[in-house]
Amino acid sequence: MAAANLTFAWTGTDKSGRKSSGEIISKNLNVAKAELRKKGIKATKISKKGGGLMALLNSGQKITPGDIALFTRQLATMMKAGVPLVQSFEIVADGVDNPTMKDLILKVRDDVSSGNTFASAIRAHPDYFDTLFCNLIDAGEQSGSLETMLERLATYKEKTEAIKAKIKSAMNYPIAVLVVAGAVSTLLLVKVVPMFAEIFAGFGAELPEFTQMVVDMSEFMQKWWLAAIVGIGASLQAYKYAHKHNKKLRDGQERMMLKLPVIGIILDKSCIARFARTLSTTFAAGVPLVDALESVSGAAGNIVYYEAIQKVKEDVSGGIQLNYSMKQLNVFPNMLIQMVSIGEESGALDEMLDKAATYYEDQVDNAVDGLTSLMEPIIMSFLGVVIGGLIIAMYLPIFGMGDAINGG
Repeated sequence: MAAANLTFAWTGTDKSGRKSSGEIISKNLNVAKAELRKKGIKATKISKKGGGLMALLNSGQKITPGDIALFTRQLATMMKAGVPLVQSFEIVADGVDNPTMKDLILKVRDDVSSGNTFASAIRAHPDYFDTLFCNLIDAGEQSGSLETMLERLATYKEKTEAIKAKIKSAMNYPIAVLVVAGAVSTLLLVKVVPMFAEIFAGFGAELPEFTQMVVDMSEFMQKWWLAAIVGIGASLQAYKYAHKHNKKLRDGQERMMLKLPVIGIILDKSCIARFARTLSTTFAAGVPLVDALESVSGAAGNIVYYEAIQKVKEDVSGGIQLNYSMKQLNVFPNMLIQMVSIGEESGALDEMLDKAATYYEDQVDNAVDGLTSLMEPIIMSFLGVVIGGLIIAMYLPIFGMGDAINGG
C-alpha cells in the first residue's frame, strides 16, 4: 500500500523576492522542498501539518523537562558518533513517541537547516529551553565544542531531573495516602455510618459521646458534602492562582519550606546540589564566573538561595573571592565553602564543584529514602487511627448493649 501524502505548511520568498506562504501536499519533507524549489520558491520554513482524530487527541500532550533531558542525551550521543547536527535532529525525532516533542525537534531542525544557529533556533522556544540551556549551547557553538557541551548539558539535566523526581516522589506518597484516607473516611461517614445510626435510633438509648460525635459528623457530611468538595476545589484553585501571580506569597512559602523539619533539610540540600551542579557546568563551559553566577541564581529554585547567589555575584564582581563571599552569608554549608576554596586555590573550581554536587545529590537521595522509610509506619498508624476510630465508634453502642445484657 502506498504511503499517504502529507500536508506541509511553508513560508519563504517567490521568484521576485516577495515574502509568501502556503501549503503543499507531498510524500515527505525532502520531496516537498524539491517541489518548492522547482516552482522557484525559496522556503525559509517548512513543517508538516497534523490532521485527523489522532492528531487532535495528541495535540495536547505536554513536553516535560524529562523529554528535554532525553533529547539532549540522544543528540549528544548522535554528535559524538559523528552524525551531522541536522541529521541528528531527524534521527532523534524519528524515535520520539510524544508528537508535541517531535514537532518541536523538527521545528528546531528546520530553523537550523535554514541557516540559523542551534542556539538561536532553541531561543525561539523559551517554554522548553531556559536561558542557561541556550547560553551553554551558544558557548559550545562559538568554541567549536558543541558535542562536549551537549554531553555536559545532558548530564546536568539528568542529574537535576533525578533530584526533582526523587523529591516529588517523596512528597506525592503521603499526599496520595491522605487523599485515599479522606475518600475512605468520607465514604464511611456518608454511606456506612447512617445505616448504623438507623439501627441505634431503634435502641432508644443514649449513644456514647464518641459515637454521637461520629454520627453528627456523618449528618454534616450528608448535608454539606457537595459544598465541602466545591469549597476545597475552589480553595485549591485560588491558592494556585495566588501562587502564580503573587511573588510575595511564593517567596514566603519557599522561605517557610526550608524551615520545615526533615522536608526542609531535603529541600536545602537539593538547592545546594543544584547550585554546585549548575555552577560546575557553566564554569567548565568557559562562561566567566560572574555570568555563570547570574545563570545559577535563576536555577537556584528557592528565593533564599537566589538572593544569596545574587549577593555573591555582586561581591565577586567587586573582586572578592567566591569562597569568602559565600562564607559571609551563613547560607552555604562549610563543606561546600571549603571545597570551593580548594578549587579556587588549585585552579580546578569546576571539578571541585562537580564533586560537591555529586556528594549533595547523594545526600538528597539518602534523606529522601530515610524520609520514605520513616513515613510509612507513621502513615499506616494514622490510617489505622482514622479508619479504626470510625469502626470502633460504630461498635461501642453494640458493646454497651452486650454488657447490659450480660449484666442483666
